[in-house]
Amino acid sequence: MDKQQAKQRAKALVARMSIEEKMSQLLYQSPAIERLGIKEYNWWNEASHGVARAGTATVFPHAIAMAASFYPEIIFKAAQVVSTEARAKYNKNVEYGDRDIYKGLTFWTPNINIFRDPRWGRGQETYGEDPFLTATMACKYVNGLQGDGEFLKSAACVKHLAAHSGPERLRHGFNAVVSEYDLWQTYLPAFQWTIEHTDVAGVMGAYNRTNGVPCCCSERLLREILKEQWHFDGYIVSDCGALRDISEGHHYADSDVEAAALALNSGCTLNCGWAFERLLDAYEMDLITEETVTAAAETVFTTRFLLGEFEKDRPYRDIPYQQVDCPAHQALNLEVARQSIVLLKNEADFLPMDAGKKQTIAVIGPNGQSVLALEGNYNGYASRYVTVADGIREVFKQADVLVSKGCNLWFEKKNEWNGFGYMHTDGVSAAASADVTILCLGLDASIEGEDGCVSEGYTDGGDKRDLYLPETQQKLAEAVCDVCENVVVVLMSGGALDLGTKVSNHAKAILQAWYPGALGGLAVAQTLSGDNCPSGRLPITFYRGDTKLPDFSDYDMSGRTYRYLTEEPNYPFGFGLSYTKFAYSGFSCSRTENGALVSVSVTNTGKRNGTEKVQIYAKLHDSRTKTANCQLCAIAPVELAPGETKEIRLTVDPFWLNAVLPDGTRTEPDGGITLFAGGHQPDKRSDALCGYACLQETLK
Repeated sequence: MDKQQAKQRAKALVARMSIEEKMSQLLYQSPAIERLGIKEYNWWNEASHGVARAGTATVFPHAIAMAASFYPEIIFKAAQVVSTEARAKYNKNVEYGDRDIYKGLTFWTPNINIFRDPRWGRGQETYGEDPFLTATMACKYVNGLQGDGEFLKSAACVKHLAAHSGPERLRHGFNAVVSEYDLWQTYLPAFQWTIEHTDVAGVMGAYNRTNGVPCCCSERLLREILKEQWHFDGYIVSDCGALRDISEGHHYADSDVEAAALALNSGCTLNCGWAFERLLDAYEMDLITEETVTAAAETVFTTRFLLGEFEKDRPYRDIPYQQVDCPAHQALNLEVARQSIVLLKNEADFLPMDAGKKQTIAVIGPNGQSVLALEGNYNGYASRYVTVADGIREVFKQADVLVSKGCNLWFEKKNEWNGFGYMHTDGVSAAASADVTILCLGLDASIEGEDGCVSEGYTDGGDKRDLYLPETQQKLAEAVCDVCENVVVVLMSGGALDLGTKVSNHAKAILQAWYPGALGGLAVAQTLSGDNCPSGRLPITFYRGDTKLPDFSDYDMSGRTYRYLTEEPNYPFGFGLSYTKFAYSGFSCSRTENGALVSVSVTNTGKRNGTEKVQIYAKLHDSRTKTANCQLCAIAPVELAPGETKEIRLTVDPFWLNAVLPDGTRTEPDGGITLFAGGHQPDKRSDALCGYACLQETLK
């Protein structure tokens, strides 16, 4: 069914409703209208890395890990799996009459906000700090979820428009003050690109105000930019409870009635929350018109028609429940996890380890046996989990594997039992007895995440207070380093952490595994053994713990992310090591009608098969405006056998080569463009870590 046909059918159906019935359908818990054959429908569902909160599903690595793959096509495949499982589960939900929350086909994902500050707890839900990478991954995920059939396989929704990235504690009343330059250079490009290059079904407004106006009732954001400039014609949903925030948090309206009217009149068509329960009052007070209510109802029913809800023969009804977390999906899940792991350090090629060697391996740390650290947040529940300890036992079959938690994830001072005690000694004892210790450190979604969903203590409403490990883990790690020469650190977290000088220097190798999904422990073990040659790249900057970060509530991008950072980081955006080596040659670039054509040859000069993540960066030169240090504008994974060379040809869209003037206007830079090609970004720190500089050419 094409969208125009869906609109016509929606219009005809809505025309048969009373105004009260139309209003009822603008709530996320939409009631049935039996006389019209309309079943109740709950719009709220989540699927950022698998069907969430509704029982069994394939639990892929979290979004930040998928971004670290720098592999758009594999993200598309993961999204296809998610939508297949969504349909399989939906078929059974319909069969059994289960229309509760998290049972529908409208997914409020992906989160394409920019991870601008490393303290933000929800950064794990995003595709990182770069607009191009975020937009690229978002398009693949949206298209994978929605499919290319006659009907939507499921409906995606990009969120949260706009300028939403913490602090979590303040979000219900916070005003993000954003310059036009930063708005159009950083906060809006991923939204614009995704909306203009996919037919994404929905957009979610943010909790906060942007430049004084609550996002969910912002005429500028929702009507002028989203609908008029970008020609978006899908549904717009408020974040959950955000319309009540308009009056109670932002004090922008005097009541829920006025807040509901402001949101509806600005273009918000669906309310996750309760404010739209007051639409009838707003109508009787002449704050809204029936025409506006009708248009909103037609919009939401267009999506329901596109999903095939009202078809006699429901689309995708033949997808069986046996597809849920099936062996084929688990195999893809494992491969996504393998692609996402980032090798940060490998002193004297300590890794990979010999899986056939008789040795003692200690797996120490609170994340060694943690399922929570595999899942991240906004997750489903897999039928099979493999922790790091499980994976090492499975892969290193000849080894004597000692396992100890070592300490708790963090130390809550009001409860001494959460301190070190006997567990600290136990972990150190195991490490002292081992040939190699795998230190499994980091966080999980119990302390890092969304406001209201996390414990108090180490974090502030889910946001990190600093970038160091929790004290309990730091002490354990340093004690292990005192007794074991060969230490490998496996970090599991949603963002950057600093291990401190002692542990960073002592560790033979460091892996960033993120929240790697249900089979993430197996992916880690296969990487340690060399069965997987690591190829992940950092989608965020790993700042030093002592970096003087801008105030968290300051939305000016100066000093933030690799594009504007002035201090040297621990590990730069785009960085990641491999067990083999790659060399670049023959770089050329030229202008075309569609932007720029770049060509570069990549050779595997090492002794192992490997996947290189080719990265193209642009440095814009413009006398009229601030420009980034450099900015990513194209990526491509390339698999190479030892000695093999392949030529990579990529097109760079002019959108990513435009300078942004202080008033937000995009334009050709007046001083030209320098392009760089390599496996990392063009900066001294990356050059030093990788051992070579990117190739560069002037775009003519």
